[in-house]
Amino acid sequence: MAEPVTLVALVALALDAAFGWPQSLYRWIGHPVGLFARFLNAAELRWNRPNASFAKRRISGITAMSVLMLAVGSIAWIVQHELLVRLAPHGWIAVAILAWPALAQRSLFDHVRPIARALEAGDLPAARRATGCIVGRDTDALDEAGVARAAIESLAESFCDGIVAPLFWLLLFGLPGIWVYKAVNTADSLIGHREERWRAFGWAAARTDDLFNLVPARLSALLLCLAGNGGWRTLWRDAGKHASPNAGWPEAAMAGALGLKLAGPIGYDGVMHDKLWIGNGRENAGASDIRRALAIYVGACLLPWALAGGSAWVF
Repeated sequence: MAEPVTLVALVALALDAAFGWPQSLYRWIGHPVGLFARFLNAAELRWNRPNASFAKRRISGITAMSVLMLAVGSIAWIVQHELLVRLAPHGWIAVAILAWPALAQRSLFDHVRPIARALEAGDLPAARRATGCIVGRDTDALDEAGVARAAIESLAESFCDGIVAPLFWLLLFGLPGIWVYKAVNTADSLIGHREERWRAFGWAAARTDDLFNLVPARLSALLLCLAGNGGWRTLWRDAGKHASPNAGWPEAAMAGALGLKLAGPIGYDGVMHDKLWIGNGRENAGASDIRRALAIYVGACLLPWALAGGSAWVF
């Protein structure tokens, strides 16, 4: 790439922070991850037949993931190559624009802040509805503390999935890296579940997502502790308490920085799951804690900006 990839990352971060993914664009062309979802839904319908053996469904899931990753990576590489060649020396700007939708700094902030506002207004039903838009757990029976903890947990975990991990893969492999990551992450969210329907077919999606987030999750925890000016002890002690090999890292960092307990017993589809607590602070989180978490999140988002900007200036 003629210009340093850090400059591409910096412009993509700036576009995302300034605009997010505007609703006007979403209504007009949707979002690129919608294409991944359509492919995965079609593949699941065609290949994940209940009467097929466990082994056959697992092989089908591996095949679907291989096709998805190869197609996305190839298309992204060709597009990046053509832009850099045909629009030289300014093709990197177009690459940055195409990387922009894969980041979610603004979107995540804009989804979490209304939860704090609803709790501050005493509107618990509205806070539950807003929380239900960003978490998979049952929210109808959550009290104020449960809503606040759910919002903070989602903010911490999504900091990895929505910002650090895509940025990490962009810096390593350019446009193919960031979009292959988004394809894998989308697949994990759609089919990488442990329920009987997806356990075999979604195995490849879940394991690939675990691998792709291995380093970014730990980087996310580092950035959150730095931005939160603490949380290290909780991070080292509790990161492994999460069922995911990665999600516990940013959650433990955020719990430690805020002095809260996160995770714990959670309901999914009417069934309670007795998950371990992460952190040894307060359980009674509230709107002020969401505000503090958002401040830490913003600070943690600015650290990659500083790194990318400094590197681009040096090069």
